[in-house]
Amino acid sequence: MKLMRVTNPEDVFNIISEHFAALDKEKLSLENVGGYYLAETIYVPEDVPDFNRSTVDGYAVTARDTFGAGEGMPAMLECIGEVLMGRTAPSIKKGQCCLVHTGGMLPAEADAVIMIEDTELTGSMLQCLRQVAPGENVIHRGEDLKKGDVSLFKGRQLRSPEVGMLASLGITAVDVHRKPVVGFFSTGDELVDYSKRELKPGQIRDSNAPALLYLAEQNGAAVKYGGILPDQFDTFLEQSRTMLEEVDLLVFSGGSSVGTRDYTARTMQELGKPGLLVEGISIQPGKPTLLANCNGKPVLGLPGHPVSALNIFAIFGKSILDCLAGRKEKQFKPSIKAVLARNISSRSGRTDYVRIKLEETPDGLSAVPVFGRSGMLRTLAEADGLLVIPAEKEGLSNGEQVEVEIWE
Repeated sequence: MKLMRVTNPEDVFNIISEHFAALDKEKLSLENVGGYYLAETIYVPEDVPDFNRSTVDGYAVTARDTFGAGEGMPAMLECIGEVLMGRTAPSIKKGQCCLVHTGGMLPAEADAVIMIEDTELTGSMLQCLRQVAPGENVIHRGEDLKKGDVSLFKGRQLRSPEVGMLASLGITAVDVHRKPVVGFFSTGDELVDYSKRELKPGQIRDSNAPALLYLAEQNGAAVKYGGILPDQFDTFLEQSRTMLEEVDLLVFSGGSSVGTRDYTARTMQELGKPGLLVEGISIQPGKPTLLANCNGKPVLGLPGHPVSALNIFAIFGKSILDCLAGRKEKQFKPSIKAVLARNISSRSGRTDYVRIKLEETPDGLSAVPVFGRSGMLRTLAEADGLLVIPAEKEGLSNGEQVEVEIWE
């Protein structure tokens, strides 16, 4: 039996970034770019807003005309009319003002807006019951975005705020990196399709495939499922080679444990150069993980146990997808602080991912470890998140405050 040579997680992330690059770019209309990553840096083509505008309903004034005003001695201004929304504001002279609504354009001579509730209007004469400072209740031209500045950097994910910003600039289409296509195979003679009702002795329904397909789609990929590969090397290699031509990332679920019937590592070596990059990761669960570069395409071999498979894909499969999709900025996983409900032991030199169930207590949130072997799906279904124990630590203590990454 060959001993497994493991790589620490940080080195695996570095290997991924060194060997794999963003996919080709394509131009998409603004209606279709949600979730993609920019393949170009977007510069602001015009000042936003391109005029000084009010942030409140009130009266556009020259601030100095209100200095010293108060309820006992209001400043008196002549109201010459109203700024109509979407129209150019009229000019005002010293001692004059005009009604302006939220978002409305200010006259060129106005430098502040006094709120309606701080005024009283009698005929055309406005009483200002307080003074305002220059710039008060005003968004100035270019205050949001200034022409020539960077609006969005290359590698930024286009969520709804980014799409809205592009729309405000009149940008109708942008270059984005193509969405990765992930091909999945389940492996092992003991597996049958999860839809099979009656099982023969020794058979196991394939629960990994639907779970992993969904996880890949959650992370912005398109998916292709190739079914269950038998433990026959020629068939294994032939179907893998065909699938690899059609996808950007090939994933095997199962078949990465050390054993004579394991064809995954051999297949990775046959699919293309340079071949195997990682033969195991110092992580629990998920140690027997394989990663290869086959003619420039990543091939990932996941452990067969469901907990290990999902854990590894959520960490390293996602990292590969981020790389292929062109993500540049650091992503922060949603997390929550809680108090650990019991001691957790950990082996030094290995990063442990512990499944956590969150419970409300009178003293706040409690983090309850959900222990179980990596083949037990119950531990995943019960867990709300994951607790990461770094390789340099030898466990955590009951009562210690911890940060739990919310399970997606």
